[in-house]
Amino acid sequence: MWLDNIVLIRRKNGQLCVCVDFKDLNNACPKDDSTLPITELLVNTNTGFRTLSFMDDFSGYNHIKMDPKDEDLTTFRTPQGIYCYMVMPFGLKNVGPTYHRAMTLIFHDFLHNLIECYVDDLVVKTKDRRYHPHGLRKVFEKLHVH
Repeated sequence: MWLDNIVLIRRKNGQLCVCVDFKDLNNACPKDDSTLPITELLVNTNTGFRTLSFMDDFSGYNHIKMDPKDEDLTTFRTPQGIYCYMVMPFGLKNVGPTYHRAMTLIFHDFLHNLIECYVDDLVVKTKDRRYHPHGLRKVFEKLHVH
């Protein structure tokens, strides 16, 4: 059984942040070799679109449920007791590829026409700014469903 420790990390702004040290779990897990899109190609796919909305789905991976059989791998201890994550926690080495794959599946019918995805960053794009609110609404509705 895994039992990770919590650690205090000082952020760049000086604030302290409580994190779970997943070093041992990350060393034991194979790396997800899923490739991320090439940034330059993503930038080029936005050429010709007049209106762009950039969105950061900050901590969106926290919406991806852990497989119940893997929850015990994220077990950590605090002075108040022992806990595990039921959603994907920050700090696992495969969070980025897993989340990007989920976003690609969610937006498969919008990709390269209405939206571009790069891990947790989204760009909603339209060629005519009159239709941009409609495009944003479609993206938000899809996000709400998932």
